Amino acid sequence: MTRKSTQENMERESMITSTAKHAQGGVRNAADPHISGCMTIILNPAMLADSLAGGAVIGTASAGLLLVNGRIAGISGIFARATKPDATLWQWAFLAGLLAAGAGAALAGYPLPADITKQSLPLLALAGLLTGVGTRLGGGCTSGHGVCGLARLSPRSLAAVLVFMGVAGLTVFVRRHVL
Repeated sequence: MTRKSTQENMERESMITSTAKHAQGGVRNAADPHISGCMTIILNPAMLADSLAGGAVIGTASAGLLLVNGRIAGISGIFARATKPDATLWQWAFLAGLLAAGAGAALAGYPLPADITKQSLPLLALAGLLTGVGTRLGGGCTSGHGVCGLARLSPRSLAAVLVFMGVAGLTVFVRRHVL
């Protein structure tokens, strides 16, 4: 292992430790090392490149689905249609691809985020169920509204994104600073 890669690993470990402390509620002020750790993540060229590449892949897949099938890549809508009797093969293939990507990442050794591994399976299942109910009530999900709808300049999608991002921010604030 080179000196540079050892230093990068130490920096990552420091960021992970800082993030874990913040998630546990141990650090709560603006001068905490977690905030500078977040800035390191943002300014780290490798992490920035990974994020940009991931966004480009999501955008390309969404555009491809729209061009080939004339459908918006809204995961909740695709799942809802796939569970109906008249479902088509592409819907199941799309969902299988999502699961295969996660399984492939796990097999390649990519770790789960620490906050997820600390939670119980029933709590995660309940959170997933509530998210699914919310997407049906809201008429779409983050992929349909946030990726595809905003790209199409849809006012309805802008309203939906503002609401769910606002609620997400409020939830994090309450979870970290009130409870």
